[in-house]
Amino acid sequence: MPRIRILPEILASQVAAGEVVERPASAVKELVENSLDAGAGEILVEIRRGGAALLRVIDNGSGMSRDDALLSLERHATSKLADSAGLASIRTLGFRGEAVPSIASVSRFRLVTREPEAVSGTEIAVEGGVMRDVREAGCAPGTVVEVKDLFYNVPARRKFLRAETTEAAHVEHQLRMHALASSGVRFRFRKDEREVFDLPAGMSRMDRVRWMTGNDLGRELVTLPLTHGNGLSVEGFILPAGHARKGRRHQCVFLNGRPVEDSAISRGLAEGFRGALTDGLHPCAWLWIEMEPTLVDVNVHPAKREIRLHRPHDLREALNSAVREGLAQAEAARRPQPLPPAPPPQRQPMAVADRAVAPAPLPAAKPATIWPASIPVKARQLEMPQVAPLPEPQADARKTLPFRYVGTLLDRFAILESADGLVLLDPRAARERILYERWLAAEGGSHSQGLIVPVLLEPGPRECDLALRHRDEFARAGIELEAFGTGTLRVGSLPDFLRVGDARAFLTGLIDELASGQIPGARLGFEALARQLARRAALAEAPRPQEAMKLLEILFDCELPYCAPDGRPTLTEYSLRELERRFAGGKSAGL
Repeated sequence: MPRIRILPEILASQVAAGEVVERPASAVKELVENSLDAGAGEILVEIRRGGAALLRVIDNGSGMSRDDALLSLERHATSKLADSAGLASIRTLGFRGEAVPSIASVSRFRLVTREPEAVSGTEIAVEGGVMRDVREAGCAPGTVVEVKDLFYNVPARRKFLRAETTEAAHVEHQLRMHALASSGVRFRFRKDEREVFDLPAGMSRMDRVRWMTGNDLGRELVTLPLTHGNGLSVEGFILPAGHARKGRRHQCVFLNGRPVEDSAISRGLAEGFRGALTDGLHPCAWLWIEMEPTLVDVNVHPAKREIRLHRPHDLREALNSAVREGLAQAEAARRPQPLPPAPPPQRQPMAVADRAVAPAPLPAAKPATIWPASIPVKARQLEMPQVAPLPEPQADARKTLPFRYVGTLLDRFAILESADGLVLLDPRAARERILYERWLAAEGGSHSQGLIVPVLLEPGPRECDLALRHRDEFARAGIELEAFGTGTLRVGSLPDFLRVGDARAFLTGLIDELASGQIPGARLGFEALARQLARRAALAEAPRPQEAMKLLEILFDCELPYCAPDGRPTLTEYSLRELERRFAGGKSAGL
């Protein structure tokens, strides 16, 4: 065994950096939290090449003196915690004193700071944890932290960074979270010399949530009633159950101004919907929780994302009741109000010369017309895309079907009779197989249909990055995507055989599901995308088992008709011998 020894200070800081600084977004989080703790009213964040080449945080906070600036680069040096008693009532975002020295140990670091009453400021340069220069500097009040070449001296960490667009998307997501948590602070974000957003100070929480979700979803926000009691208060917004998403990335929860994650909060939200959520989906929510600091422990995770509540049941119940009441009020507001009774008609005297005129007959009703999705009506597009049906079966397909339709089971499965016994058909699995093979056959996008009115999606920066990185695969599937501003995608075309009623919800759910299951940085193959598209398109349609025979005719034109793309069976057969054995109680049926 080698002898035990104390780690050198720089190595200890690099080890700590592995816990605190996972990627550029982690460094931005720590530095922005320091700015907020310093009372900044305006924060500018600039990055280049996803933050790996440069990230700069500029604030107009309280700044530091020369001595404090030098101390801030020492490990465990902090102005926010004086003794162990203070650990039980943390009111600041940072308190450990590890972030700044850890970041400086794995980068080329520069700190420029000045207190408002000071004549001059202080500039400190650090390279890989070694201090290179300390001098006076002329600067505005506040602090500038510049981090260049992150992980340049720790190649094992640097090689795990993802594509520049992915890292930039994580930085943007982190800043959006801070902007939601601190609506009274102006946040500016610049990426590769281009301004991404500039949020003025003083915006309401509702305005910031609408900025994050977009106007369409913003109109559907449900305001939760303010809840007080047991040392906590809760307020915020949710979206109806129809907008539930895969994973909890769209649950933005802030406890005492800190973005947090906790299972009690997620459960309380879900329970408030009273079973209206599909399995595996979670509601979208934006919550601000204020709680006595003594009731929560924020010192249980290196990055302070997770917390430990002393009375989780109280918070869970508060959220449950707030969500129920908010949804009930929203439902009551949507109900049409009865109109007041109309006053009786006033009879007007008729002149003698007036002649009674019989009312003109109404025109005969015309049958409803089903418009193609691309036909404009008064410069607007109708509900889309109710488009082409599934391909017609081959002419001789009917002659070869070995089944007879019997009926339906729970309006979900089709019951069929075969020469060997009983067969159950899963219409959704069958449609998945049909659509999957249709996508593979149409690879290249030659069967796409342009939309007169493009669809705009706002799934979020990280989801946008995923979709744009795989733009070619989407194009091969007949879905044309392009960037349309920050966190927004523009969809210009869809496959002509896709049959969904709400294209925006369909595509948003697809991208969200891909993001939740995608390995970071991995490429998305076209076949995997086709499988996901087929599954979601099949789920968007009612099963309609009564149409089993027509569906079977199309299904048996497929190369692999007996299974869905993920291997689930489309048809399950119970042979007559097996049925006889079941009814004979395991004894021989004499067959």
